[in-house]
Amino acid sequence: MGTLKTFLILTLAFIIGIIPNTDVNLSGYEIGDLATDFSLPNIDGKMVSLADYKNAEGFLVIFTCNTCPYAVAYEDRIIALDNKFKEKGVPVIAINPNNPEVKAGDSFEAMKERAQEKGFTFPYLLDDGQKIFPQYGATRTPHVYLLEKTEDGNVVRYIGAIDDNYQDESQVKVKYVENAVDAMLSGQPIEPAMTKAIGCSIKV
Repeated sequence: MGTLKTFLILTLAFIIGIIPNTDVNLSGYEIGDLATDFSLPNIDGKMVSLADYKNAEGFLVIFTCNTCPYAVAYEDRIIALDNKFKEKGVPVIAINPNNPEVKAGDSFEAMKERAQEKGFTFPYLLDDGQKIFPQYGATRTPHVYLLEKTEDGNVVRYIGAIDDNYQDESQVKVKYVENAVDAMLSGQPIEPAMTKAIGCSIKV
């Protein structure tokens, strides 16, 4: 009996271990869920929470990193999203979910260097202990979650990709995130509310 129990525990541990590297979210937020707040270290040394933004209408929580080619390709577009929507009350909150012991290029020091090089206009937080990305159900970098701030809390309104062409911004036909934020701010339905996040698997 002991051997069987050990086998089942190891099997379960294996399954749990591979979930973050798949395209299927078996847990995490769905559209309409309330997202719990977090407190994570920013590259300026301060802790950042959603609650810090008293006048926000919502948030673009974007899981991204230094080392993924997809994430790098989207850096300028993420800066543009922040510049466009921060003034409208929907700032970008970027979170690096990768384990720096697995990807040295995603260390806290490397995050500081990259943010300075690119001139990030938004917080760039480290998911210290990798506790936040599983709550959201993020599997890729980049992976976007649009939250709407309501009396009940921060409601998930959109999950997925930034747009439909990571390789060439000039060839983008559908700006998923821009359309979603515009719809949310105008009280219109968001279509589509979910798309497939295209990027590198999160390193655990």
